[in-house]
Amino acid sequence: MKGLTKDRLWAIAVLTPSLILLAIFVYGFIGRTVYVSFTDWGNDPAQALALEPIIRWVGLANYQELFSGFLQGRFRQEMVSTVFFTVFFILGCLGLGLGLALALDRNPKGEALWRTIFLFPMSLSFIVTGTIWRWMLQPQGGVNQFPTAVGAPASTFGWLSSTDSIWKFDWNLLPIITAVVVAIVMGVVAYRAYASGQRTRMLVAAASAAVLLLWAIFIAPNLKMLPAPELHGFNLALIGIIIAAVWQMSGYTMALYLAGLRGIPEELREAARVDGANEIDMYRRVVFPLLSPITLSAMIILGHISLKIFDLVYAMAGPDNTFTSVPALNMYLTSFRQNQFALGAAIGTILLILVAFIIVPYLSSQFRTEESH
Repeated sequence: MKGLTKDRLWAIAVLTPSLILLAIFVYGFIGRTVYVSFTDWGNDPAQALALEPIIRWVGLANYQELFSGFLQGRFRQEMVSTVFFTVFFILGCLGLGLGLALALDRNPKGEALWRTIFLFPMSLSFIVTGTIWRWMLQPQGGVNQFPTAVGAPASTFGWLSSTDSIWKFDWNLLPIITAVVVAIVMGVVAYRAYASGQRTRMLVAAASAAVLLLWAIFIAPNLKMLPAPELHGFNLALIGIIIAAVWQMSGYTMALYLAGLRGIPEELREAARVDGANEIDMYRRVVFPLLSPITLSAMIILGHISLKIFDLVYAMAGPDNTFTSVPALNMYLTSFRQNQFALGAAIGTILLILVAFIIVPYLSSQFRTEESH
């Protein structure tokens, strides 16, 4: 007992400084940021940088301004751009990473060299990657000059300066779209709960999905966030940034998938072949299902990176290119250029909530898995 008590005291003594620093410089600052987002700090330029600014509580006014204010169309486009960037970034990294892992899993000649080459971009910072790709995507040079190597005219595509956009939708449809997406997610949760025999969880998820669908059909169409239609879509200028991000992070997913492939016992593959499965069936029914936990982990990490992307966009397109801007960049400009600290804190809080929507369910499922084992 004495030894156990002594060990526990040592553990508390060692961990306490870290816990205190974590409480102050992480959770304390998060709490302070959330509090500031409910104030008007910075709305009055005379009070923004005052030694003792007069700060008033305004509740959700800053969030209402961001989602429905006349002057915040840039932020709303950035939110849409973040969704598109996240989807294409994750799909690109998973697809390219899985393809490279499958190729290396066949033990090609010079595998160690190829593995190093594919992993090398990950060792670079996003600033370096952005600078390299900015040079390559210059409108008058770089990849636009590749067609001239075969006698074709040079391309004129504006990789980082295009003002064209596709897949536009009206921002006023956001409540309907959000409700439908969440209802689909709850429907998937209900189906998985039904398959695993969790009746209570299935009923709650199914009821939630039904309520959301009814709300989207009968109530949401009457909610107008803006007095007039406001179209937002996928800006083609983001294509270059997506390519650069996928180039850098696909080596990471390759390493994850390669480790997963090497961890699959050869006996399972041989058993599948004995049962008459061809290569495609073996991968579809044996290999890919065993890689699903790796895919989920990679999606969580890549989604977290994409939601708070800042340095890559800053390095490639600069802070004032509205066609490639993202919320994190807007938060920086709003807070430290315009000195609108409350509005910048509101943007930061929204990003925190988006990241939490991805991280918290994943951590919760991981903790439940560990407890079950």
